[in-house]
Parts: sequence; C-alpha cells; structure tokens
Amino acid sequence: MDLSTLLSPSRSRNRLHGGSKKRVLEQAAKLIAADYPALDPDDLFRQLTARERLGSTGIGHGIAIPHSRAENCATAIGALITLEEAVDFEAVDDAPVDIIFTLLVPNEAQEEHLRILAALAQVFGNADNLQKLRNAESDEDLFQRARQLFDSAPA
Repeated sequence: MDLSTLLSPSRSRNRLHGGSKKRVLEQAAKLIAADYPALDPDDLFRQLTARERLGSTGIGHGIAIPHSRAENCATAIGALITLEEAVDFEAVDDAPVDIIFTLLVPNEAQEEHLRILAALAQVFGNADNLQKLRNAESDEDLFQRARQLFDSAPA
C-alpha cells in the first residue's frame, strides 16, 4: 500500500487557524471536495462529524485521523492539515490536536480502510515523524515532508 498516493499538494495545509474540532472537520471536507467535485463538502462534513460522535479519532500525541467511507469516492483520499494552535479533539490522551489527517475511502473498501488507518497510525506514532511535520514551513513543504514519511513507511 502506497500511502503517498492518498495526498496531494492541494490537500495539504500548513498552520491553518482551526478554532474548533467542528471547524477543522469542515475545512478538511472542503479541501477534499475542492479536488473531487463528485463529493459534496456538506455531506463529507456530516459523515465526518457522525463518525466523531461514535468516538474521537484523536489518537494521542496531538494527532487525529478523522475518517469515513463515502459514496462517489472511487479511491482512498486524504487531506493533511497542521494547525497554528491545537484544538480539543477529545483525544484518547486528552491532549489537544495540531495534526489532522482526514481519510475517505469508497463504501466497499472496508479492509483497505482498516489497513490504511493502521499504516497511518504507525507513521503518526513516531515522535520524529511528528516533529518533521510540525516543522514544515509551507503547504508545499508539509506535503513533501509527509510524502517522504509515507514513502518510507512499511507496506
């Protein structure tokens, strides 16, 4: 599995003003929908917030991986956002979140969904990797750093 195919420069945003969990999910939905016109940003936002109601996707150490399956989604899609100021994401360790990787997968991709989440958790579970992302200086720099981390991740 090649994690680097999940992301694009247009879906990588460095040091955004988040404000709240809700606002961050809304921004992520808009980022993805801007690249994929078949996906409605309001529907994506509703799906992501519905998933969050089941339990926070904040995995600890300032990381959240909001995720959902989506209709009109032909392939797995990701968006990476770092925040200027961390927001409360009700993470498992109660730490505020400043790195968000949003993942959408096709409805029928249940196994792929789980494999991707596990691989992302492994990449984001490494403190050195997190520091590299937090040190990014621009959207493009964030994308390039994430791509390097994803390229070096075990398949």
